[in-house]
Amino acid sequence: MPKIVLEHVSKRFQKFTAVEDLNMVIEDREFIILLGPSGCGKTTTLRMIAGLETPTEGRITIGDTVVFDAEKRINLSPAKRDIGFLFQNYALWPHMTVHQNIAFGLENLKWPKADIEARVKEMLQMLKIEEFDKRYPAELSGGQQQRVAIARTLAPKPKVLFMDEPLSNLDAKLRLEMRIELKRLHTDTDSTFVYVTHDQLEAMTLSSRICLIKTGVLQQYDPPMETYSNPANLFVADFVGNPSMNFIDAKCLSCGGNTAQLEFFGRGFEFKSEKPISGISSEQVVVGVRPEFVHLEKGDNTAKIYGTLPAGMETTVKLDVNGYILTSVKFGNVDYKLNSDMDFAIEGDGIILFDKESGKNVGKGSVSAF
Repeated sequence: MPKIVLEHVSKRFQKFTAVEDLNMVIEDREFIILLGPSGCGKTTTLRMIAGLETPTEGRITIGDTVVFDAEKRINLSPAKRDIGFLFQNYALWPHMTVHQNIAFGLENLKWPKADIEARVKEMLQMLKIEEFDKRYPAELSGGQQQRVAIARTLAPKPKVLFMDEPLSNLDAKLRLEMRIELKRLHTDTDSTFVYVTHDQLEAMTLSSRICLIKTGVLQQYDPPMETYSNPANLFVADFVGNPSMNFIDAKCLSCGGNTAQLEFFGRGFEFKSEKPISGISSEQVVVGVRPEFVHLEKGDNTAKIYGTLPAGMETTVKLDVNGYILTSVKFGNVDYKLNSDMDFAIEGDGIILFDKESGKNVGKGSVSAF
Protein backbone atom coordinates (compact mmCIF):
# COMPACT_ATOMS: atom_id res chain seq x y z
CA MET A 1 0.00 0.00 0.00
CA PRO A 2 1.31 3.50 -0.83
CA LYS A 3 2.00 6.67 1.07
CA ILE A 4 0.13 9.76 -0.19
CA VAL A 5 1.87 13.14 -0.08
CA LEU A 6 0.25 16.52 -0.76
CA GLU A 7 2.63 19.46 -1.18
CA HIS A 8 1.35 23.06 -1.34
CA VAL A 9 -1.91 21.95 -2.95
CA SER A 10 -4.44 24.70 -3.68
CA LYS A 11 -7.70 24.81 -5.59
CA ARG A 12 -9.34 28.03 -6.76
CA PHE A 13 -12.60 28.55 -8.60
CA GLN A 14 -12.22 32.05 -10.11
CA LYS A 15 -12.24 34.30 -7.00
CA PHE A 16 -13.22 31.53 -4.55
CA THR A 17 -10.48 29.50 -2.85
CA ALA A 18 -11.68 26.02 -1.91
CA VAL A 19 -8.33 24.70 -0.62
CA GLU A 20 -5.35 26.86 0.34
CA ASP A 21 -1.72 25.63 0.44
CA LEU A 22 -2.49 22.18 1.89
CA ASN A 23 0.46 20.07 3.02
CA MET A 24 -0.20 16.61 4.46
CA VAL A 25 1.18 13.07 4.44
CA ILE A 26 -1.11 10.03 4.58
CA GLU A 27 0.95 7.08 5.73
CA ASP A 28 0.59 3.52 4.48
CA ARG A 29 -2.50 1.72 5.90
CA GLU A 30 -3.83 4.78 7.77
CA PHE A 31 -7.53 5.59 8.16
CA ILE A 32 -7.58 9.34 7.53
CA ILE A 33 -10.72 11.39 7.95
CA LEU A 34 -11.12 14.78 6.30
CA LEU A 35 -13.39 16.64 8.71
CA GLY A 36 -15.01 20.03 8.71
CA PRO A 37 -18.25 21.96 8.19
CA SER A 38 -20.07 22.00 4.85
CA GLY A 39 -18.16 23.91 2.18
CA CYS A 40 -14.80 23.79 3.97
CA GLY A 41 -12.95 22.01 1.12
CA LYS A 42 -12.77 18.44 2.40
CA THR A 43 -14.57 16.85 -0.57
CA THR A 44 -12.53 18.97 -2.99
CA THR A 45 -9.36 17.68 -1.30
CA LEU A 46 -10.53 14.08 -1.66
CA ARG A 47 -11.44 14.59 -5.32
CA MET A 48 -8.05 16.18 -6.06
CA ILE A 49 -6.20 13.17 -4.63
CA ALA A 50 -8.46 10.82 -6.59
CA GLY A 51 -8.01 12.76 -9.84
CA LEU A 52 -11.65 13.83 -10.13
CA GLU A 53 -10.69 17.49 -9.60
CA THR A 54 -7.62 19.30 -10.96
CA PRO A 55 -5.66 21.37 -8.41
CA THR A 56 -4.67 24.93 -9.29
CA GLU A 57 -1.24 24.54 -7.68
CA GLY A 58 0.88 21.94 -5.94
CA ARG A 59 2.03 18.36 -6.22
CA ILE A 60 0.41 15.03 -5.26
CA THR A 61 2.29 11.75 -4.97
CA ILE A 62 0.76 8.29 -4.45
CA GLY A 63 3.46 5.77 -3.57
CA ASP A 64 6.38 6.31 -5.93
CA THR A 65 4.22 7.91 -8.61
CA VAL A 66 3.70 11.65 -9.04
CA VAL A 67 0.03 11.77 -10.05
CA PHE A 68 -0.18 15.57 -10.23
CA ASP A 69 2.39 18.34 -10.55
CA ALA A 70 1.23 21.81 -11.60
CA GLU A 71 4.71 23.00 -12.62
CA LYS A 72 5.57 19.89 -14.66
CA ARG A 73 2.02 19.61 -16.01
CA ILE A 74 1.57 16.05 -14.80
CA ASN A 75 -2.03 14.98 -14.23
CA LEU A 76 -2.77 11.24 -14.27
CA SER A 77 -6.37 10.19 -14.83
CA PRO A 78 -8.28 8.50 -11.97
CA ALA A 79 -8.03 5.16 -13.82
CA LYS A 80 -4.22 5.33 -13.64
CA ARG A 81 -4.06 6.18 -9.93
CA ASP A 82 -5.12 2.69 -8.78
CA ILE A 83 -7.73 3.93 -6.33
CA GLY A 84 -11.31 3.04 -5.40
CA PHE A 85 -14.00 5.67 -4.82
CA LEU A 86 -17.14 5.05 -2.77
CA PHE A 87 -19.81 7.67 -3.41
CA GLN A 88 -22.48 8.97 -1.06
CA ASN A 89 -25.37 7.56 -3.11
CA TYR A 90 -23.70 4.12 -3.68
CA ALA A 91 -24.26 4.38 -7.50
CA LEU A 92 -25.25 0.72 -7.95
CA TRP A 93 -26.59 -0.41 -11.33
CA PRO A 94 -30.33 -0.99 -10.69
CA HIS A 95 -30.72 -3.54 -13.53
CA MET A 96 -27.85 -5.72 -12.26
CA THR A 97 -27.82 -8.23 -9.43
CA VAL A 98 -25.45 -7.90 -6.50
CA HIS A 99 -23.12 -10.43 -8.16
CA GLN A 100 -23.17 -8.52 -11.45
CA ASN A 101 -22.56 -5.16 -9.75
CA ILE A 102 -19.44 -6.48 -8.01
CA ALA A 103 -18.18 -8.20 -11.16
CA PHE A 104 -18.82 -5.23 -13.47
CA GLY A 105 -15.57 -3.35 -12.81
CA LEU A 106 -13.48 -6.52 -13.07
CA GLU A 107 -15.04 -7.33 -16.44
CA ASN A 108 -14.11 -3.86 -17.69
CA LEU A 109 -10.54 -4.51 -16.52
CA LYS A 110 -10.56 -7.72 -18.63
CA TRP A 111 -9.99 -10.07 -15.68
CA PRO A 112 -10.24 -13.80 -16.58
CA LYS A 113 -13.71 -15.18 -15.87
CA ALA A 114 -12.46 -17.65 -13.24
CA ASP A 115 -10.62 -14.87 -11.39
CA ILE A 116 -13.73 -12.68 -11.47
CA GLU A 117 -15.87 -15.44 -9.96
CA ALA A 118 -13.29 -16.11 -7.23
CA ARG A 119 -12.96 -12.41 -6.38
CA VAL A 120 -16.74 -11.83 -6.28
CA LYS A 121 -17.13 -14.83 -3.95
CA GLU A 122 -14.35 -13.46 -1.74
CA MET A 123 -16.02 -10.02 -1.57
CA LEU A 124 -19.44 -11.53 -0.80
CA GLN A 125 -17.92 -13.44 2.11
CA MET A 126 -15.87 -10.50 3.41
CA LEU A 127 -18.88 -8.17 3.48
CA LYS A 128 -21.23 -10.92 4.71
CA ILE A 129 -23.67 -10.54 1.81
CA GLU A 130 -23.54 -14.02 0.24
CA GLU A 131 -27.31 -14.49 0.66
CA PHE A 132 -28.01 -11.38 -1.47
CA ASP A 133 -25.97 -12.62 -4.44
CA LYS A 134 -28.95 -12.83 -6.83
CA ARG A 135 -30.89 -9.83 -5.54
CA TYR A 136 -31.23 -6.45 -7.21
CA PRO A 137 -30.39 -3.14 -5.41
CA ALA A 138 -34.10 -2.25 -5.04
CA GLU A 139 -34.56 -5.43 -2.99
CA LEU A 140 -31.89 -4.42 -0.45
CA SER A 141 -31.91 -2.18 2.61
CA GLY A 142 -29.69 0.90 2.81
CA GLY A 143 -27.07 -0.93 4.86
CA GLN A 144 -27.05 -3.88 2.45
CA GLN A 145 -26.63 -1.55 -0.53
CA GLN A 146 -23.75 0.11 1.32
CA ARG A 147 -22.00 -3.26 1.71
CA VAL A 148 -22.47 -4.06 -1.98
CA ALA A 149 -21.01 -0.68 -2.95
CA ILE A 150 -17.98 -1.32 -0.71
CA ALA A 151 -17.54 -4.83 -2.16
CA ARG A 152 -17.67 -3.48 -5.71
CA THR A 153 -15.13 -0.75 -4.87
CA LEU A 154 -12.73 -3.18 -3.18
CA ALA A 155 -13.02 -5.91 -5.84
CA PRO A 156 -10.28 -4.56 -8.20
CA LYS A 157 -7.88 -4.39 -5.21
CA PRO A 158 -7.25 -0.62 -5.27
CA LYS A 159 -4.25 0.71 -3.37
CA VAL A 160 -6.38 3.35 -1.66
CA LEU A 161 -10.11 3.53 -0.88
CA PHE A 162 -11.73 6.97 -0.94
CA MET A 163 -15.13 7.48 0.72
CA ASP A 164 -17.25 10.64 0.50
CA GLU A 165 -19.76 10.71 3.38
CA PRO A 166 -20.79 7.08 2.71
CA LEU A 167 -23.00 6.76 5.81
CA SER A 168 -24.95 10.00 5.56
CA ASN A 169 -28.02 8.32 4.00
CA LEU A 170 -28.39 5.75 6.78
CA ASP A 171 -30.41 5.97 10.00
CA ALA A 172 -28.62 6.43 13.34
CA LYS A 173 -28.64 2.77 14.40
CA LEU A 174 -27.41 1.52 11.03
CA ARG A 175 -24.73 4.21 10.97
CA LEU A 176 -23.33 2.87 14.25
CA GLU A 177 -23.29 -0.67 12.90
CA MET A 178 -21.60 0.38 9.66
CA ARG A 179 -18.93 2.34 11.55
CA ILE A 180 -17.98 -0.86 13.34
CA GLU A 181 -17.96 -2.77 10.04
CA LEU A 182 -15.83 -0.12 8.31
CA LYS A 183 -13.29 -0.21 11.12
CA ARG A 184 -13.08 -3.99 10.91
CA LEU A 185 -12.90 -3.80 7.11
CA HIS A 186 -9.95 -1.40 7.32
CA THR A 187 -8.06 -3.94 9.43
CA ASP A 188 -9.10 -6.95 7.32
CA THR A 189 -8.14 -5.37 3.97
CA ASP A 190 -4.91 -3.82 5.28
CA SER A 191 -5.62 -0.84 3.00
CA THR A 192 -5.31 2.93 3.19
CA PHE A 193 -8.69 4.62 3.75
CA VAL A 194 -9.38 8.32 3.13
CA TYR A 195 -12.84 9.33 4.31
CA VAL A 196 -14.82 12.58 4.18
CA THR A 197 -17.41 13.53 6.80
CA HIS A 198 -18.81 16.52 8.67
CA ASP A 199 -19.74 14.24 11.59
CA GLN A 200 -17.11 14.62 14.33
CA LEU A 201 -18.33 11.44 16.07
CA GLU A 202 -17.48 9.43 12.94
CA ALA A 203 -14.07 11.10 12.86
CA MET A 204 -13.38 10.34 16.52
CA THR A 205 -14.43 6.70 16.36
CA LEU A 206 -13.03 5.63 12.98
CA SER A 207 -9.84 7.50 12.17
CA SER A 208 -6.19 6.98 12.90
CA ARG A 209 -5.74 10.71 12.24
CA ILE A 210 -8.16 13.60 11.69
CA CYS A 211 -7.47 16.30 9.11
CA LEU A 212 -9.67 19.18 10.29
CA ILE A 213 -10.27 21.90 7.69
CA LYS A 214 -11.89 25.32 7.96
CA THR A 215 -12.58 27.45 4.84
CA GLY A 216 -9.95 25.54 2.88
CA VAL A 217 -7.19 25.86 5.48
CA LEU A 218 -5.83 22.96 7.53
CA GLN A 219 -6.43 23.61 11.25
CA GLN A 220 -5.04 20.42 12.84
CA TYR A 221 -3.81 17.03 11.66
CA ASP A 222 -3.48 14.65 14.60
CA PRO A 223 -4.84 11.40 16.09
CA PRO A 224 -8.45 11.81 17.31
CA MET A 225 -7.70 11.81 21.06
CA GLU A 226 -4.90 14.36 20.61
CA THR A 227 -7.30 16.57 18.61
CA TYR A 228 -9.90 16.22 21.37
CA SER A 229 -7.63 16.71 24.38
CA ASN A 230 -5.19 19.26 22.94
CA PRO A 231 -6.99 21.28 20.22
CA ALA A 232 -4.80 23.68 18.26
CA ASN A 233 -7.26 26.58 18.41
CA LEU A 234 -10.76 27.67 19.39
CA PHE A 235 -12.31 26.38 16.14
CA VAL A 236 -10.96 22.85 16.66
CA ALA A 237 -11.97 22.87 20.33
CA ASP A 238 -15.52 23.91 19.46
CA PHE A 239 -15.94 21.58 16.46
CA VAL A 240 -14.65 18.38 18.09
CA GLY A 241 -16.48 17.00 21.10
CA ASN A 242 -20.12 16.39 21.99
CA PRO A 243 -21.22 18.09 24.20
CA SER A 244 -18.86 20.81 23.03
CA MET A 245 -16.19 22.46 25.15
CA ASN A 246 -17.09 25.26 27.57
CA PHE A 247 -15.43 28.57 26.70
CA ILE A 248 -15.01 31.00 29.60
CA ASP A 249 -13.87 34.56 28.92
CA ALA A 250 -11.14 35.45 31.39
CA LYS A 251 -8.61 38.15 32.17
CA CYS A 252 -4.92 37.28 32.42
CA LEU A 253 -3.61 39.25 35.41
CA SER A 254 -0.04 38.00 35.06
CA CYS A 255 1.86 35.26 33.25
CA GLY A 256 5.33 33.78 33.60
CA GLY A 257 6.82 30.39 32.77
CA ASN A 258 4.25 27.66 33.27
CA THR A 259 1.85 29.73 35.41
CA ALA A 260 -0.80 32.37 34.70
CA GLN A 261 -2.99 34.26 37.17
CA LEU A 262 -6.51 34.49 35.76
CA GLU A 263 -9.77 36.12 36.72
CA PHE A 264 -13.19 34.74 35.76
CA PHE A 265 -16.54 34.20 37.48
CA GLY A 266 -15.53 37.21 39.60
CA ARG A 267 -12.75 35.19 41.27
CA GLY A 268 -9.04 34.62 40.95
CA PHE A 269 -7.64 31.35 39.58
CA GLU A 270 -4.16 30.03 38.99
CA PHE A 271 -3.55 28.15 35.73
CA LYS A 272 -0.62 25.72 35.71
CA SER A 273 0.47 24.56 32.28
CA GLU A 274 2.36 21.40 31.33
CA LYS A 275 4.67 23.51 29.15
CA PRO A 276 5.74 27.18 29.24
CA ILE A 277 2.86 29.47 28.27
CA SER A 278 3.53 31.49 25.13
CA GLY A 279 1.49 33.42 22.59
CA ILE A 280 -0.74 35.57 24.84
CA SER A 281 -1.21 38.86 22.97
CA SER A 282 -3.29 40.73 25.55
CA GLU A 283 -4.96 40.26 28.92
CA GLN A 284 -8.04 38.84 27.17
CA VAL A 285 -7.92 35.01 27.17
CA VAL A 286 -10.36 32.11 26.97
CA VAL A 287 -10.39 29.14 29.34
CA GLY A 288 -11.52 25.94 27.60
CA VAL A 289 -13.09 23.29 29.84
CA ARG A 290 -14.45 19.98 28.57
CA PRO A 291 -17.79 19.02 30.24
CA GLU A 292 -16.18 16.05 31.99
CA PHE A 293 -13.93 18.46 33.94
CA VAL A 294 -16.95 20.29 35.43
CA HIS A 295 -17.62 18.14 38.52
CA LEU A 296 -21.01 18.48 40.23
CA GLU A 297 -21.89 18.25 43.92
CA LYS A 298 -18.42 19.32 45.05
CA GLY A 299 -16.21 22.41 45.19
CA ASP A 300 -16.81 25.97 46.34
CA ASN A 301 -18.37 27.34 43.13
CA THR A 302 -22.16 27.71 43.12
CA ALA A 303 -24.58 27.68 40.19
CA LYS A 304 -28.23 26.99 39.41
CA ILE A 305 -29.46 24.06 37.32
CA TYR A 306 -30.46 25.64 34.00
CA GLY A 307 -31.41 22.43 32.19
CA THR A 308 -30.85 18.67 32.13
CA LEU A 309 -30.83 16.00 29.43
CA PRO A 310 -30.87 12.55 31.07
CA ALA A 311 -29.99 9.74 28.64
CA GLY A 312 -29.75 6.72 30.94
CA MET A 313 -26.00 6.14 30.92
CA GLU A 314 -25.23 9.82 31.45
CA THR A 315 -26.94 13.16 31.98
CA THR A 316 -25.92 16.41 30.31
CA VAL A 317 -26.39 19.25 32.80
CA LYS A 318 -26.48 22.97 31.98
CA LEU A 319 -25.39 25.26 34.83
CA ASP A 320 -26.17 28.97 35.15
CA VAL A 321 -23.18 30.69 36.75
CA ASN A 322 -24.33 34.30 37.15
CA GLY A 323 -25.69 34.33 33.61
CA TYR A 324 -22.85 32.22 32.19
CA ILE A 325 -23.99 28.79 30.94
CA LEU A 326 -21.64 25.86 31.59
CA THR A 327 -22.12 22.28 30.40
CA SER A 328 -21.31 19.30 32.60
CA VAL A 329 -21.70 15.55 32.14
CA LYS A 330 -22.80 13.42 35.09
CA PHE A 331 -22.34 9.71 34.49
CA GLY A 332 -25.08 7.38 35.67
CA ASN A 333 -28.89 7.46 35.63
CA VAL A 334 -29.42 10.76 37.49
CA ASP A 335 -31.46 13.93 37.12
CA TYR A 336 -31.70 17.29 38.86
CA LYS A 337 -34.49 19.77 39.61
CA LEU A 338 -34.46 22.91 37.47
CA ASN A 339 -33.37 26.14 39.21
CA SER A 340 -31.99 24.23 42.20
CA ASP A 341 -28.60 25.25 43.62
CA MET A 342 -25.59 23.14 42.69
CA ASP A 343 -21.99 23.23 43.87
CA PHE A 344 -19.37 22.48 41.24
CA ALA A 345 -15.63 22.39 40.74
CA ILE A 346 -13.42 22.68 37.66
CA GLU A 347 -10.87 19.91 38.06
CA GLY A 348 -8.57 18.05 35.69
CA ASP A 349 -5.30 18.42 33.84
CA GLY A 350 -6.94 18.92 30.44
CA ILE A 351 -7.95 22.57 30.82
CA ILE A 352 -6.91 24.61 27.76
CA LEU A 353 -5.88 28.28 27.75
CA PHE A 354 -6.49 30.14 24.48
CA ASP A 355 -5.36 33.57 23.39
CA LYS A 356 -8.63 35.36 22.58
CA GLU A 357 -7.27 37.48 19.72
CA SER A 358 -5.55 34.73 17.73
CA GLY A 359 -7.65 31.83 19.02
CA LYS A 360 -4.52 29.71 19.44
CA ASN A 361 -3.90 27.16 22.19
CA VAL A 362 -1.24 28.70 24.46
CA GLY A 363 -1.26 26.18 27.30
CA LYS A 364 -2.78 22.97 28.68
CA GLY A 365 -2.99 22.17 32.37
CA SER A 366 -5.14 22.70 35.47
CA VAL A 367 -6.77 25.57 37.35
CA SER A 368 -7.24 26.18 41.08
CA ALA A 369 -8.89 29.03 42.94
CA PHE A 370 -6.86 31.42 45.11
